[in-house]
Parts: sequence; C-alpha cells; structure tokens
Amino acid sequence: MSCVRLRLFAILAAIALLSSVSGPANAAEDLRPLVDKLGLGDFEETARAVDSLAATGDARAAPLLEALANGDLNIRKSDGRVVIAIRDGADYKLADPLDGAALGVVPAGGLDRIRINNSLRRNIRAAIGALTLRSPDPSVRRGAAEAVFKSRDAGAIEILDAAIAAEQDSGVRRVMEQARAATILAGNAPESDKLAAIDVLAARGDRDALALLNNVEINSQGALKDAAATASAKLTDTLAIWGMVQNVWYGLSLGSVLLLAAIGLAVTFGVMGVINMAHGEMVMLGAYTAFVVQSVVREFTPELYDLSLVIALPLAFLFAGGVGVLIERSIIRWLYGRPLETLLATWGLSLVLQQAVRTVFGATNQEVSAPSWMAGAFAIGQIQITWGRLWIVILATMVFVALVVVLRKTSFGLQMRAVTQNRSMASSMGIRTPWVDAMTFGLGSGIAGIAGVALSQIDNVSPNLGQSYIIDSFMVVVFGGVGNLWGTLVGALTLGIVNKLLEPYAGAVFAKVFVLVFIILFIQKRPRGLLALRGRVAEA
Repeated sequence: MSCVRLRLFAILAAIALLSSVSGPANAAEDLRPLVDKLGLGDFEETARAVDSLAATGDARAAPLLEALANGDLNIRKSDGRVVIAIRDGADYKLADPLDGAALGVVPAGGLDRIRINNSLRRNIRAAIGALTLRSPDPSVRRGAAEAVFKSRDAGAIEILDAAIAAEQDSGVRRVMEQARAATILAGNAPESDKLAAIDVLAARGDRDALALLNNVEINSQGALKDAAATASAKLTDTLAIWGMVQNVWYGLSLGSVLLLAAIGLAVTFGVMGVINMAHGEMVMLGAYTAFVVQSVVREFTPELYDLSLVIALPLAFLFAGGVGVLIERSIIRWLYGRPLETLLATWGLSLVLQQAVRTVFGATNQEVSAPSWMAGAFAIGQIQITWGRLWIVILATMVFVALVVVLRKTSFGLQMRAVTQNRSMASSMGIRTPWVDAMTFGLGSGIAGIAGVALSQIDNVSPNLGQSYIIDSFMVVVFGGVGNLWGTLVGALTLGIVNKLLEPYAGAVFAKVFVLVFIILFIQKRPRGLLALRGRVAEA
C-alpha cells in the first residue's frame, strides 16, 4: 500500500511542479479536450490522442502520459471524465490528470481502465521523451533527447526543431541535434539531410553513433553509402584510441590498488629486509576494521554513514599498526638476519590470523557498502571513470606522498634510515634501534590497514582477502627496486598498465602469466630492480 501511495504522490508532485512552471491552473483546460479523447475508441484512436498531446509540446502532458503508461489512467463512469486512479484498499483515490486536484474516492466498479498494448506503450514512451524536451530542468531535457536518440521517432523532429531553437545550454543542444540526426537517418528524409546527419553523428563519437553509421552503410547506396563508410572508418579508429586510453585508466586504477597493497610491504621488506608473509593479513584486518566501523555507525549514528570510511581510515591504520608492533616485538625481533625462519614464522602467523577472523566474523564474505560520494561514474570523452576507483587513486597518491614526507622530512624517518643503513653506528649515536624497528614495522602494517579499507570497496571482505594481494605486492616491490619507494610507485603503475593493455588480447589469466614471466626475465638482467638504491644501503 505504501508503494501505491508513493507512486500517487510522485505523479501528483510532477503535475504540480509542471503546472507551476507552465502557467496558472486554468491553463490546464487548454489540454482538456485532448485528454478526454484518450478514453475514446480503440488502441489506434488512443495512439492518435497521445500523438496530439505530444504535438502540443506542453510539458504538463508528460506526467499524464506517464500515468497512462503505468495503467493509472481511468474513465469515471459517472461522467466519462479521464482521471488518475490509485487503489486505496477496496476503493480508488481519484485525481485530475492535469492539475492534480483531488476528485474524491470511488469503488472499483465506478471506473473503466484505459487499456494499452505494447505498441501503444512504445508510442507513449516516445511522446514522453518529446514532451520532456521542454522541461525547465536541463538534466531532464538531456535525458529526453537521449530517449529520442534511441527511439528515433520521426514524429519528434518538429518538436526537436522547436526545442533546439529555444535551447540555451550548449551541451543539451548538442545532444538534441544528435537525436535529430539519428531520427533523420532512420526515416525517409532527403539525401542532403542524411548527409548532414552523418556528420553530426560522426562528431558524437560513441558506439551508438557507430552502430547507426554502420546500419546506414549497409542499407544505402551511392554517396550516402560512401559518406557513412568514411565516417564509420574514422569513428572506428577514434574509438580504438579511446579504448586504449580507457585501458590505460584501468591500468592506473589497478596500479593504485597494487601500490596501496605494496607500499606497506616496501617498508617492512624493502627497507627493513623482513620477508613478512603476514602482510596480506594486515590488509585483511584493515578491511574488517572498515566493516566493524560501518556496522557501528549504521547502528548508532546512521546520519554519519557517508563518513564511515573516512572514520575507518585512521582506525584501520592504528589497529593494523598496533598488531604489527605486537608481531615485531614478539616474533620478528628474534629473527633479524634469518630470512628463511622469518618467512616460515610469518606464514604460520598468517594462518593463525585468518583462523582468528573466521572464528570472530565467520567464513562468509562481509559487505562494506560504498558511501554516496563514491557511487556513480562520469565520462571524459569516451572514458568512463567511476568515483570509487578515482577516490582510491587519490588515496594511494596521498598515502605515498605522506610516506615520502615522513621518511625524508621527519626525525623518525631519519632515524629509520640510519638504522637500516648501519644499525651499530646508529645505536652508538644514541638511537633506540629496537624502538625504531617496532615503529617501522608498525608503520608498514598500518599502511596495509589503510589499503584494506580501500580494497573493501572493490573486493570481497573475507579472511582470504590478503592472500589475493601478497604475491602481487612482492612482485611490485622487487620489480620496482627493493628499498626504493619511487621504484614501488613506478613498478605498481607499470605492472597495472601492462596488465590491462594485455587483457583484451590475452585474457586476464594469461595477462598475469605474461607479466610474471616478464618480471622473472627482467630480474635476471637487473637483479636490483627498476630503480635500484645506490650507496651503502644497497651494498649491505
């Protein structure tokens, strides 16, 4: 029942809005004779009445036709008046289809529903698209023009011409012109008009335009066929370039994900020389922190839900970093200089952490939903960019810059570099090397926790989340240059872009295989990686 009332409210709100924009309420009487014709005759007569309403160009008719398409338009038997009728229990609430005025309640037997079929429904949708071309909202006009572009209803050309002449927004006008061109190509317009329409569609430059041009090329002769073939070939080449640019963006997006997952490892492995096989579990702990924070916010402060991931970022850093300090103090500190034992110990620890999370949260995947500011997408040319991926790229950039600043511009960064280059000399200078070791390991683990919050938006949050990224993270660090943060950045972006450029030709699995083989061959020739460290730390 609530859905029914919501639908009635939406229809009446649209009628009220359009009535206030179009003029006074008594102006609705201008359309009354056309509305009354909707209830007369068969489907063909109803279609003619729909066409007459669309031909008026009056936007007030759009919600009326929407009600007709939804089956809410009826004839009141007592006086033959066309009304909007929405069921309310055993009776129907009535409203005027033009000005939304309440007309009382009648039993079901007091109405005759205006019947429609599929053909009439398509006709109604085309008419609604044409009518909304005159809406005061530019986004509605753009959407209506796109609807006409897809329907290519020849009856909309005159309305399009009037709308184009009156349109002040250049972007909306361009879409209207493209809709007009598509409609002309689908109809029986003169060849000169179709040739001009081909130029307009070629300038649109998307796959919908290419499909129309290909159809014209197949079904035409002479100059029209040649013009369509030329435009189609140029557009195909342009779309191929846009496709490559789109794959480069996908590669940058993947590279930012790899960077987030690997940058913490670049600290623990690249700087400290510790082979931490539990690094993936630090990522997993960060993702579960996001899940817990979002659950608490949803339960107690739902008004802060859109900020839940922002709240989770520092908490994930602190929690994963605290676990990292605990691991270093209890296990890693006894294993420095013994890489094989470190590998085995941290691998066993990763299994323990996975089982602990299964015990607490269960083995099933948990959902961390995206806030409103990460939902949706936008286009640049023919490139589609999702807000979620864009924010992950921005986050990866911010984390990298912050880490570089910490290492290069802070006292802690100076102490950390001193300890990694010459531990005994740093100790003799008064640096507390055990404290620096613990904080460095905690820093790398905390960054992994931040990566987990980001990855919760693009991957399943499960106890096995970290295992999907641990191998890729080691590949990035080794390929970029062990101990070099800039090498980690270049390595992550390079591997991401190469992977996405190979996928269309080799598939996702073989693309990864080719990347792995490439890294193996590359390391054979350049064992220190792409950007090798120089100086004593590199020689140690």
